[in-house]
Amino acid sequence: MPARGFAVVTATRIKWLVGRLLGGVLGYGCVAGFLALVGLQTYRWLRQGAWIPIGVSDGLHSLLLICCVKDGDAGRLASLVHWIEAPVDWLGLHSVLAILPASLALFALSIAGNWLFLFCGDKLRRVEPAD
Repeated sequence: MPARGFAVVTATRIKWLVGRLLGGVLGYGCVAGFLALVGLQTYRWLRQGAWIPIGVSDGLHSLLLICCVKDGDAGRLASLVHWIEAPVDWLGLHSVLAILPASLALFALSIAGNWLFLFCGDKLRRVEPAD
């Protein structure tokens, strides 16, 4: 019998806790990214007088070059960077990613992360034993 105030740790409980954690990180991280991106675009608009659109492909390209791919690298991420720079197939997908605003994609991901956070929290409350 566990001590009062401590919940029983089960595999199901751990699964819902991990899902809740991932949902929270995804949801709130993407909201922060969304606000930062819109803030950057607003700053540029106020300073330069023109709204500079940032598409999903632009953001993905910048992110991959900052964190994962260096000059001369080979592999899947390097080939993804090359595809973003000069696509030879999947031209329709490339067009959609170039047109779709990165801020909209971040906002949609934050909604999905928040849904996962709330869904796993609800499932976790159902799994918890009643005192």
